[in-house]
Amino acid sequence: MLEPVNVLMAGVGGQGTILASKVLAGAAEKAGYDLKVSEVHGMAQRGGSVVTQVRLGEKVHSPLIGEKTADIILAFEKLEGLRLLPFLKPGGTMIINDQEIPPAPVLAGAVEYPAGIIAHIRAVAPDTVVVDALGLAAACGNARAANVVLLGALARRLPVGEELWQESLAAQVPARLLEVNRAAFAAGYGL
Repeated sequence: MLEPVNVLMAGVGGQGTILASKVLAGAAEKAGYDLKVSEVHGMAQRGGSVVTQVRLGEKVHSPLIGEKTADIILAFEKLEGLRLLPFLKPGGTMIINDQEIPPAPVLAGAVEYPAGIIAHIRAVAPDTVVVDALGLAAACGNARAANVVLLGALARRLPVGEELWQESLAAQVPARLLEVNRAAFAAGYGL
């Protein structure tokens, strides 16, 4: 019996966090897993946080992931990864995009963007994978596919076959953008 796998995704509005969670949910469903998904995206259109919780397994009763219970955190931005670090279970994996998107207080000059985020995360979570998702996506033809690069890095660590990820990606991404997204997924999957 597969115990539920807890995946916490966090980013900033416009980074494609919701799309990534839909692709994950579609692939997990195609693999026959029970799953629960919870999304929080209150001020996402104003550059605020977007957090998605996805739990998949043989039987899942709740969509919520508590502190120290996330198997994997997929952070689309460094500060979001730092903010959700308390949710990572001991021995869990952090996959983090090496990108900084300053929040409103930083832009207003009220505070500084924290330095040394990656080093701090690695000190707490040795199994941390840092990804230049923007660079890899740009090399594939569209920097906006950075979310799919990160999704590819995540896919490699979940018990769902690559072909099911591809099917789910095709179901969620417009046909005109499918090839660049397939290339972005492959770039992340190869990490």
